[in-house]
Amino acid sequence: MTDTSYTITGATRRSRFLCLCDHATNYVPPSIGHDSLGLPAEDMVRHIAYDPGADGVTQALAERLDAPAIGTNFSRLVIDPNRGEDDPTLIMRLYDGSIIPANRDVDDAEKARRIDAFHRPYHTATADLAAEREEPILISIHSFTPQLRGRAPRPWHIGILYADDTRLAVPLMDQFAADPDLCVGNNEPYAGSLVGDTMDRHALKHGRPHVLIELRNDLISNHEDQVAWAERLAIAIDKAVGAANL
Repeated sequence: MTDTSYTITGATRRSRFLCLCDHATNYVPPSIGHDSLGLPAEDMVRHIAYDPGADGVTQALAERLDAPAIGTNFSRLVIDPNRGEDDPTLIMRLYDGSIIPANRDVDDAEKARRIDAFHRPYHTATADLAAEREEPILISIHSFTPQLRGRAPRPWHIGILYADDTRLAVPLMDQFAADPDLCVGNNEPYAGSLVGDTMDRHALKHGRPHVLIELRNDLISNHEDQVAWAERLAIAIDKAVGAANL
């Protein structure tokens, strides 16, 4: 990788869908000056640095939906694209028990540089992709850790996140509700109503149907499981869109 902010695959695919992966990689671009932000290797492969497995699911899902996919080329610890530019957690100094040494002394000038180099280009490209489609439907893929340090295990296999617009989220949850072996989180393990986040910026503010899907990362740790979940999601999304008459 280079310092390029994002990667787009399937740009010529023409369905209404647009698939996003905000936390696709743990890569730290050379311009940051620390290839691991001063963290040990074991921290850089944890959920604090990226969403393990999410990019693989995103790519496979986009292919099945005949949709383009856009993903970041920088670790969420460099700057978090799923936060507004004024959010205090935009650049994390401490995350799930780990201090991020290279972020400890980030000042306003360095914050502005990272916004210009990474955050804004990703969102500009996302906005352009969405604008190219007629009545786009945005699908954002994330993953979550089974257990935060010092916290109880998380029971959910999948979480469906949303804010005020539930047109796609509710029928999508209905698609999974019939499976007794699946624990589905309704706005769990996080709420989907963070002002300035990706879905707020590119979907809610434009009245576009959308959903943010969280998958527990131990369930998508290899290519086969990522593809299997992508196939399952594609079927469920298609049925949910039909049920909602979107």
